[in-house]
Amino acid sequence: MRISAALKCLLCLLLFADARAASAATVTVFAAASLTDSLAKIASQYERETDDKIVFNFAGSSLLARQIEEGAPADIFFSADEAQMDRLQNKGLILPASRQSRLSNRLVIIVAADSSLLISTPRDLARPSVSRVALADPQAVPAGVYAREFLRKQNLWRAIEPKVVPTANVRGALAAVESGDVEAAIVYKTDAAISKRVKIAYEAPEADTPKISEPMAALKDSPQPAAAKRFLRYLDSPAAGKVFAEFGFIVRDGTP
Repeated sequence: MRISAALKCLLCLLLFADARAASAATVTVFAAASLTDSLAKIASQYERETDDKIVFNFAGSSLLARQIEEGAPADIFFSADEAQMDRLQNKGLILPASRQSRLSNRLVIIVAADSSLLISTPRDLARPSVSRVALADPQAVPAGVYAREFLRKQNLWRAIEPKVVPTANVRGALAAVESGDVEAAIVYKTDAAISKRVKIAYEAPEADTPKISEPMAALKDSPQPAAAKRFLRYLDSPAAGKVFAEFGFIVRDGTP
């Protein structure tokens, strides 16, 4: 039986589609909560251009590092600080050659959008009119650790520590201001930018804050090593950099 040219073409298309489906992979990315919106947009773009699917686990970087240490299957770790990445590298859980510092950020003090509270300096947080200040857990979560070090540099930590309401991650601190549970919070500038229910009362000068560096790396036991490296390359591309910049991140060239 002779097969028509149209049928041959259809068969070729089906075979090509099957081949592409067979090569597709699901890449699991453990990423800091502060990266939620930017990475979601980047993944959407990437999935339109490839056959791979990107799945995220967003949380505080310290929790994510602990999950990886305990054997949670993941392909990429995108941390909000170098300390958590160091923690995994020291235990041999990442591929050091894939590690790079992709982003930086700024710290800001936020209040509710309709708040009449005036905060012109960090010292205003120590006033009696401010009874509660939300921070991501200052003992473990990068945003909270950065905030604690910033306040220490201002000689304010002892005065403000009793007022601190710790949250699981930086988005929790943002939500605490949005809900009215606290009068103020210290968060990343990128987190403040996504909410219409808060406003920036004060932006910390870069010279007054610890160095904020957000690295990414492939994990040594990645279930999809080739696909993980492909997505890492995309995260390092100008297209991804443009999205990060749109969300307010300071895009770095990978230098620690």
